[in-house]
Amino acid sequence: MKYFLTGSVPNFPEFVAVGLVDEVQIGYYDSNTKKVEPKQDWMLKATDAQYWERHTQLALDEQQVFKNHIEVLKERFNQTGGVHIYQKMAGCEWDDETGEVKGFLQDGYDGEDFLSLDMETETWIAPTPKSVITKLKWDQNKAQLAFLKNYYTQECRSFVKKFLEHGRSSLLRTELPRISLLQKSPSSPVSCHATGFYPDSAMLFWRRDGEELHEDVYLGEVLPNHEGTFQMSVDLKVSSISPEDWRRYKCVFQVSGVKEDIVTKLDEDSVQSNREKPISVTTIIIITAVALAVVSPHIGLIVYRRKKAQSTSPAGTDPGASKPLRSGDRGSNSPSETSS
Repeated sequence: MKYFLTGSVPNFPEFVAVGLVDEVQIGYYDSNTKKVEPKQDWMLKATDAQYWERHTQLALDEQQVFKNHIEVLKERFNQTGGVHIYQKMAGCEWDDETGEVKGFLQDGYDGEDFLSLDMETETWIAPTPKSVITKLKWDQNKAQLAFLKNYYTQECRSFVKKFLEHGRSSLLRTELPRISLLQKSPSSPVSCHATGFYPDSAMLFWRRDGEELHEDVYLGEVLPNHEGTFQMSVDLKVSSISPEDWRRYKCVFQVSGVKEDIVTKLDEDSVQSNREKPISVTTIIIITAVALAVVSPHIGLIVYRRKKAQSTSPAGTDPGASKPLRSGDRGSNSPSETSS
Protein backbone atom coordinates (compact mmCIF):
# COMPACT_ATOMS: atom_id res chain seq x y z
CA MET A 1 0.00 0.00 0.00
CA LYS A 2 1.32 3.42 -0.97
CA TYR A 3 0.24 6.97 -0.42
CA PHE A 4 1.52 9.83 -2.57
CA LEU A 5 1.01 13.33 -1.19
CA THR A 6 1.88 16.54 -3.01
CA GLY A 7 1.69 20.14 -1.85
CA SER A 8 2.53 23.03 -4.13
CA VAL A 9 2.65 26.80 -4.56
CA PRO A 10 1.24 28.30 -6.69
CA ASN A 11 -1.84 26.10 -6.34
CA PHE A 12 -2.73 23.53 -9.00
CA PRO A 13 -4.36 22.44 -6.66
CA GLU A 14 -2.64 23.25 -3.37
CA PHE A 15 -2.68 19.67 -2.08
CA VAL A 16 -3.32 16.23 -3.60
CA ALA A 17 -3.27 12.78 -1.97
CA VAL A 18 -3.62 9.43 -3.75
CA GLY A 19 -3.79 5.95 -2.17
CA LEU A 20 -2.87 2.72 -3.98
CA VAL A 21 -2.86 -1.00 -3.22
CA ASP A 22 -0.73 -3.09 -5.59
CA GLU A 23 -0.59 -0.03 -7.87
CA VAL A 24 -4.41 0.13 -8.05
CA GLN A 25 -5.81 3.50 -6.97
CA ILE A 26 -8.15 3.13 -4.00
CA GLY A 27 -8.70 6.73 -2.86
CA TYR A 28 -8.23 10.36 -3.85
CA TYR A 29 -8.28 13.77 -2.16
CA ASP A 30 -7.47 17.29 -3.27
CA SER A 31 -7.75 20.72 -1.71
CA ASN A 32 -10.51 21.73 -4.13
CA THR A 33 -13.01 19.02 -3.15
CA LYS A 34 -11.73 18.73 0.47
CA LYS A 35 -13.04 15.18 0.63
CA VAL A 36 -11.43 11.74 0.44
CA GLU A 37 -13.29 9.65 -2.13
CA PRO A 38 -13.08 5.91 -2.95
CA LYS A 39 -11.85 4.90 -6.39
CA GLN A 40 -12.89 1.23 -6.23
CA ASP A 41 -16.37 -0.13 -5.52
CA TRP A 42 -14.99 -2.84 -3.23
CA MET A 43 -13.44 -0.16 -1.01
CA LEU A 44 -16.95 0.73 0.17
CA LYS A 45 -17.40 -2.86 1.40
CA ALA A 46 -14.00 -2.84 3.10
CA THR A 47 -14.72 0.36 5.02
CA ASP A 48 -17.51 2.36 6.66
CA ALA A 49 -18.58 6.01 6.63
CA GLN A 50 -16.36 6.80 9.62
CA TYR A 51 -13.30 5.62 7.67
CA TRP A 52 -13.82 8.24 4.96
CA GLU A 53 -14.66 10.97 7.48
CA ARG A 54 -11.51 10.19 9.48
CA HIS A 55 -9.28 10.14 6.43
CA THR A 56 -10.78 13.37 5.15
CA GLN A 57 -9.80 15.03 8.43
CA LEU A 58 -6.29 13.52 8.19
CA ALA A 59 -5.96 14.86 4.66
CA LEU A 60 -7.07 18.33 5.80
CA ASP A 61 -4.43 18.22 8.53
CA GLU A 62 -1.73 17.09 6.09
CA GLN A 63 -2.72 19.88 3.72
CA GLN A 64 -1.91 22.47 6.38
CA VAL A 65 1.31 20.67 7.38
CA PHE A 66 2.52 20.66 3.78
CA LYS A 67 1.71 24.34 3.42
CA ASN A 68 3.78 25.09 6.52
CA HIS A 69 6.67 22.93 5.26
CA ILE A 70 6.85 24.86 2.01
CA GLU A 71 6.78 28.25 3.70
CA VAL A 72 9.53 27.23 6.17
CA LEU A 73 11.77 25.80 3.44
CA LYS A 74 11.25 28.78 1.13
CA GLU A 75 12.46 31.05 3.91
CA ARG A 76 15.34 28.76 4.84
CA PHE A 77 16.57 28.51 1.24
CA ASN A 78 15.94 32.21 0.57
CA GLN A 79 13.33 31.48 -2.12
CA THR A 80 10.71 34.00 -3.14
CA GLY A 81 8.71 33.42 -6.33
CA GLY A 82 8.45 30.41 -8.61
CA VAL A 83 6.83 27.01 -8.23
CA HIS A 84 7.72 24.95 -5.15
CA ILE A 85 6.57 21.39 -4.43
CA TYR A 86 6.72 19.27 -1.29
CA GLN A 87 6.05 15.53 -1.71
CA LYS A 88 5.70 12.44 0.42
CA MET A 89 5.58 8.73 -0.40
CA ALA A 90 4.53 6.52 2.51
CA GLY A 91 3.27 2.99 3.02
CA CYS A 92 4.35 -0.61 3.44
CA GLU A 93 5.15 -3.79 1.53
CA TRP A 94 3.86 -7.06 2.96
CA ASP A 95 5.06 -10.50 1.86
CA ASP A 96 2.12 -12.84 2.51
CA GLU A 97 4.39 -15.90 2.26
CA THR A 98 7.12 -14.89 4.71
CA GLY A 99 5.06 -12.41 6.73
CA GLU A 100 7.80 -9.79 6.36
CA VAL A 101 6.68 -6.16 6.41
CA LYS A 102 8.75 -3.21 5.19
CA GLY A 103 7.51 0.26 6.04
CA PHE A 104 8.70 3.36 4.20
CA LEU A 105 8.30 7.12 4.55
CA GLN A 106 10.13 9.49 2.23
CA ASP A 107 9.86 13.26 1.76
CA GLY A 108 11.02 15.36 -1.17
CA TYR A 109 11.26 19.06 -1.95
CA ASP A 110 11.42 20.64 -5.41
CA GLY A 111 12.13 17.32 -7.08
CA GLU A 112 14.96 16.21 -4.77
CA ASP A 113 15.06 13.74 -1.86
CA PHE A 114 14.70 15.65 1.39
CA LEU A 115 14.30 13.12 4.23
CA SER A 116 13.54 9.43 4.76
CA LEU A 117 12.68 7.52 7.92
CA ASP A 118 14.87 4.60 9.03
CA MET A 119 12.30 2.31 10.66
CA GLU A 120 14.94 0.21 12.43
CA THR A 121 16.80 3.00 14.22
CA GLU A 122 13.77 5.33 14.38
CA THR A 123 15.82 8.22 13.04
CA TRP A 124 15.57 10.44 9.98
CA ILE A 125 18.11 10.21 7.17
CA ALA A 126 19.23 13.49 5.60
CA PRO A 127 20.51 12.93 2.02
CA THR A 128 21.60 16.55 1.56
CA PRO A 129 23.07 19.27 3.82
CA LYS A 130 19.89 21.30 3.26
CA SER A 131 17.80 18.74 5.17
CA VAL A 132 20.09 18.30 8.21
CA ILE A 133 18.35 21.05 10.20
CA THR A 134 14.97 19.34 9.80
CA LYS A 135 16.47 15.92 10.61
CA LEU A 136 17.94 17.13 13.90
CA LYS A 137 14.63 18.72 14.84
CA TRP A 138 12.45 15.73 13.96
CA ASP A 139 14.84 13.25 15.64
CA GLN A 140 14.00 14.88 18.97
CA ASN A 141 10.36 13.82 18.76
CA LYS A 142 10.77 10.23 19.99
CA ALA A 143 7.05 9.67 20.56
CA GLN A 144 6.26 10.64 16.97
CA LEU A 145 9.02 8.36 15.62
CA ALA A 146 7.70 5.38 17.62
CA PHE A 147 4.18 6.11 16.39
CA LEU A 148 5.28 6.27 12.74
CA LYS A 149 7.22 3.02 13.01
CA ASN A 150 4.24 1.21 14.55
CA TYR A 151 1.88 2.59 11.94
CA TYR A 152 3.93 1.69 8.86
CA THR A 153 5.06 -1.76 10.07
CA GLN A 154 1.92 -2.93 11.92
CA GLU A 155 -1.28 -1.02 11.18
CA CYS A 156 -0.39 -0.63 7.51
CA ARG A 157 -0.20 -4.42 7.14
CA SER A 158 -3.66 -4.77 8.68
CA PHE A 159 -5.09 -2.41 6.08
CA VAL A 160 -3.37 -4.28 3.24
CA LYS A 161 -4.82 -7.61 4.43
CA LYS A 162 -8.29 -6.13 4.72
CA PHE A 163 -8.20 -4.50 1.31
CA LEU A 164 -6.87 -7.67 -0.33
CA GLU A 165 -9.71 -9.65 1.21
CA HIS A 166 -12.40 -7.38 -0.23
CA GLY A 167 -10.64 -6.56 -3.50
CA ARG A 168 -9.45 -10.11 -4.21
CA SER A 169 -11.21 -10.43 -7.57
CA SER A 170 -9.50 -7.26 -8.77
CA LEU A 171 -6.16 -7.19 -6.94
CA LEU A 172 -5.35 -10.90 -7.21
CA ARG A 173 -6.46 -11.38 -10.81
CA THR A 174 -4.12 -12.34 -13.65
CA GLU A 175 -4.32 -10.85 -17.13
CA LEU A 176 -2.03 -11.89 -19.95
CA PRO A 177 -0.53 -9.31 -22.32
CA ARG A 178 -0.59 -8.65 -26.04
CA ILE A 179 2.94 -9.02 -27.41
CA SER A 180 4.19 -7.01 -30.39
CA LEU A 181 7.58 -6.78 -32.09
CA LEU A 182 8.29 -3.20 -33.18
CA GLN A 183 11.10 -1.58 -35.15
CA LYS A 184 11.40 2.02 -36.36
CA SER A 185 13.99 1.41 -39.10
CA PRO A 186 16.23 -1.45 -40.32
CA SER A 187 19.09 -0.14 -38.16
CA SER A 188 16.94 0.33 -35.04
CA PRO A 189 16.63 -2.23 -32.22
CA VAL A 190 13.65 -4.56 -32.26
CA SER A 191 11.41 -3.79 -29.29
CA CYS A 192 9.39 -6.57 -27.73
CA HIS A 193 6.38 -4.74 -26.27
CA ALA A 194 3.97 -6.34 -23.79
CA THR A 195 0.81 -4.47 -22.79
CA GLY A 196 -2.40 -5.22 -20.92
CA PHE A 197 -0.93 -7.53 -18.26
CA TYR A 198 -1.67 -7.71 -14.53
CA PRO A 199 -0.16 -7.83 -11.93
CA ASP A 200 2.93 -5.71 -12.49
CA SER A 201 5.27 -8.39 -11.09
CA ALA A 202 6.28 -9.53 -14.57
CA MET A 203 9.51 -10.27 -16.42
CA LEU A 204 10.30 -9.63 -20.08
CA PHE A 205 13.59 -10.65 -21.68
CA TRP A 206 15.28 -11.95 -24.83
CA ARG A 207 16.71 -15.46 -25.22
CA ARG A 208 19.09 -16.86 -27.83
CA ASP A 209 19.22 -20.62 -28.25
CA GLY A 210 17.44 -20.98 -24.90
CA GLU A 211 19.80 -18.74 -22.90
CA GLU A 212 18.79 -15.35 -21.47
CA LEU A 213 20.64 -12.41 -23.04
CA HIS A 214 22.20 -9.62 -21.01
CA GLU A 215 24.25 -7.89 -23.71
CA ASP A 216 22.79 -5.72 -26.49
CA VAL A 217 19.45 -5.55 -24.66
CA TYR A 218 17.70 -2.67 -22.89
CA LEU A 219 14.85 -3.30 -20.45
CA GLY A 220 12.32 -0.49 -19.97
CA GLU A 221 10.27 0.30 -16.88
CA VAL A 222 6.90 -1.22 -16.02
CA LEU A 223 4.38 1.52 -16.82
CA PRO A 224 0.67 1.76 -15.92
CA ASN A 225 -2.12 1.77 -18.49
CA HIS A 226 -5.22 3.91 -17.97
CA GLU A 227 -7.51 0.90 -17.41
CA GLY A 228 -5.47 -0.58 -14.55
CA THR A 229 -3.15 -2.94 -16.43
CA PHE A 230 0.55 -2.49 -17.20
CA GLN A 231 2.99 -2.37 -20.10
CA MET A 232 6.72 -2.81 -20.58
CA SER A 233 9.22 -3.40 -23.36
CA VAL A 234 12.69 -4.83 -23.89
CA ASP A 235 14.85 -3.82 -26.87
CA LEU A 236 17.24 -6.08 -28.75
CA LYS A 237 20.08 -4.69 -30.88
CA VAL A 238 19.78 -6.52 -34.21
CA SER A 239 22.14 -4.50 -36.43
CA SER A 240 24.89 -7.09 -35.93
CA ILE A 241 22.57 -10.12 -36.29
CA SER A 242 22.40 -11.74 -39.72
CA PRO A 243 18.86 -12.34 -41.09
CA GLU A 244 19.31 -16.12 -41.06
CA ASP A 245 20.12 -15.99 -37.32
CA TRP A 246 16.97 -14.10 -36.32
CA ARG A 247 15.08 -17.34 -35.69
CA ARG A 248 17.51 -18.15 -32.85
CA TYR A 249 16.12 -15.24 -30.81
CA LYS A 250 12.91 -15.29 -28.77
CA CYS A 251 11.17 -12.77 -26.53
CA VAL A 252 9.93 -14.31 -23.28
CA PHE A 253 7.23 -12.94 -20.97
CA GLN A 254 6.66 -14.28 -17.45
CA VAL A 255 4.08 -13.09 -14.93
CA SER A 256 3.36 -14.09 -11.35
CA GLY A 257 0.66 -16.75 -11.10
CA VAL A 258 1.16 -18.19 -14.60
CA LYS A 259 3.41 -21.23 -15.08
CA GLU A 260 3.64 -21.15 -18.87
CA ASP A 261 5.90 -18.56 -20.51
CA ILE A 262 4.63 -16.50 -23.42
CA VAL A 263 7.27 -16.88 -26.11
CA THR A 264 7.45 -14.77 -29.27
CA LYS A 265 9.92 -15.81 -31.99
CA LEU A 266 11.92 -13.09 -33.70
CA ASP A 267 10.65 -13.24 -37.26
CA GLU A 268 11.18 -10.47 -39.81
CA ASP A 269 7.66 -10.92 -41.19
CA SER A 270 6.08 -10.43 -37.75
CA VAL A 271 7.98 -7.22 -36.93
CA GLN A 272 5.83 -4.11 -37.25
CA SER A 273 7.65 -1.11 -38.67
CA ASN A 274 7.09 2.44 -39.90
CA ARG A 275 8.97 1.72 -43.09
CA GLU A 276 7.14 0.59 -46.21
CA LYS A 277 7.91 -2.96 -47.30
CA PRO A 278 8.78 -3.40 -51.00
CA ILE A 279 6.06 -5.00 -53.12
CA SER A 280 7.17 -8.25 -54.75
CA VAL A 281 6.71 -9.06 -58.46
CA THR A 282 4.24 -11.81 -57.52
CA THR A 283 2.12 -9.30 -55.56
CA ILE A 284 2.11 -6.89 -58.52
CA ILE A 285 0.94 -9.67 -60.88
CA ILE A 286 -1.86 -10.68 -58.48
CA ILE A 287 -3.01 -7.05 -58.04
CA THR A 288 -3.00 -6.51 -61.82
CA ALA A 289 -4.94 -9.72 -62.47
CA VAL A 290 -7.57 -8.82 -59.88
CA ALA A 291 -7.90 -5.29 -61.30
CA LEU A 292 -8.42 -6.65 -64.83
CA ALA A 293 -10.96 -9.18 -63.57
CA VAL A 294 -12.94 -6.37 -61.93
CA VAL A 295 -12.67 -3.87 -64.79
CA SER A 296 -13.32 -6.24 -67.73
CA PRO A 297 -17.03 -6.92 -66.99
CA HIS A 298 -17.66 -3.18 -66.66
CA ILE A 299 -15.97 -2.52 -70.03
CA GLY A 300 -18.07 -5.24 -71.60
CA LEU A 301 -21.25 -3.83 -70.05
CA ILE A 302 -20.50 -0.32 -71.31
CA VAL A 303 -19.73 -1.56 -74.85
CA TYR A 304 -22.91 -3.68 -74.87
CA ARG A 305 -25.08 -0.79 -73.75
CA ARG A 306 -23.53 1.61 -76.27
CA LYS A 307 -24.19 -0.86 -79.11
CA LYS A 308 -27.70 -1.40 -77.91
CA ALA A 309 -28.30 2.34 -77.72
CA GLN A 310 -26.98 2.84 -81.24
CA SER A 311 -29.32 0.22 -82.66
CA THR A 312 -32.43 1.60 -80.93
CA SER A 313 -31.91 5.41 -80.92
CA PRO A 314 -34.00 7.42 -83.43
CA ALA A 315 -32.31 9.22 -86.30
CA GLY A 316 -30.69 12.55 -85.45
CA THR A 317 -30.04 11.73 -81.78
CA ASP A 318 -26.63 11.24 -80.21
CA PRO A 319 -26.45 8.04 -78.17
CA GLY A 320 -23.29 9.34 -76.61
CA ALA A 321 -25.33 12.11 -74.94
CA SER A 322 -27.35 9.66 -72.83
CA LYS A 323 -27.15 9.91 -69.00
CA PRO A 324 -24.12 8.20 -67.39
CA LEU A 325 -24.54 5.04 -65.41
CA ARG A 326 -24.76 5.60 -61.60
CA SER A 327 -23.44 3.32 -58.93
CA GLY A 328 -24.91 3.24 -55.44
CA ASP A 329 -22.18 3.39 -50.99
CA ARG A 330 -2.42 4.92 -15.20
CA GLY A 331 -6.37 10.05 0.77
CA SER A 332 -3.96 9.96 2.83
CA ASN A 333 -3.96 8.17 6.15
CA SER A 334 -0.30 8.84 6.85
CA PRO A 335 0.32 10.64 10.15
CA SER A 336 1.67 14.16 9.99
CA GLU A 337 5.15 15.16 11.03
CA THR A 338 5.93 18.34 12.82
CA SER A 339 6.89 21.54 11.03
CA SER A 340 10.12 21.60 9.00
